[in-house]
Amino acid sequence: MHPEDAPVPAAPTPLLVVISAPSGGGKTTVCQQLLATCPNMTRAVTCTTRAPRGLEQDGIDYYFLDAASFLRRVQAGNFLEHATVYGHSYGTLKSEVLEKLRQGKDVLLNIDVQGAASIRERAREDVEIRRALVSIFLTPPTLAVLEARLRRRATDSEEVIQKRLSVARQEIAHWKHFDYLLISDTVEEDLRRARVIIEAEKMKTSRARCPEH
Repeated sequence: MHPEDAPVPAAPTPLLVVISAPSGGGKTTVCQQLLATCPNMTRAVTCTTRAPRGLEQDGIDYYFLDAASFLRRVQAGNFLEHATVYGHSYGTLKSEVLEKLRQGKDVLLNIDVQGAASIRERAREDVEIRRALVSIFLTPPTLAVLEARLRRRATDSEEVIQKRLSVARQEIAHWKHFDYLLISDTVEEDLRRARVIIEAEKMKTSRARCPEH
């Protein structure tokens, strides 16, 4: 058989990658790096009831909904996860995620531990979501390291820092519910490990397609 006649390997099954971390844990940076370095990865555009900021565009940055429309979607079970933060609601549409997965794209979600729990619950009912789902919990090695990161940002008051640390303690307790625990190091090392996880997941026999022979 000539090399050009060799069968083309089947494309790996796309993944729904959920990354959670305590505030200051570094998940936003890792997610930005993954999107920048993984051509086949895209973010799910989420819905929100808050008003657009700056140059934000509907359908690109968020789907901007009024409170009544958002509530109707909640009641209809349209969201994989949703939450209210500082008076505004946010949610990830199941249809948004499935559309991208069916296009062969890996979908990245940057959400808190409660959102991740909601997605795990929905995955029990939906084989397509369950087959694609990979969850990663990213956290600094100690609360002292997390506190140092929060203080280096120099954006929060002492009261806010202590509140974030208190919430972080509760969030870190959920790490065992995730598929992977990624202890944060440098940005470069966090990115490398996250990509290793993603590549390994694509090679799992439970996701693989039978090679031609």
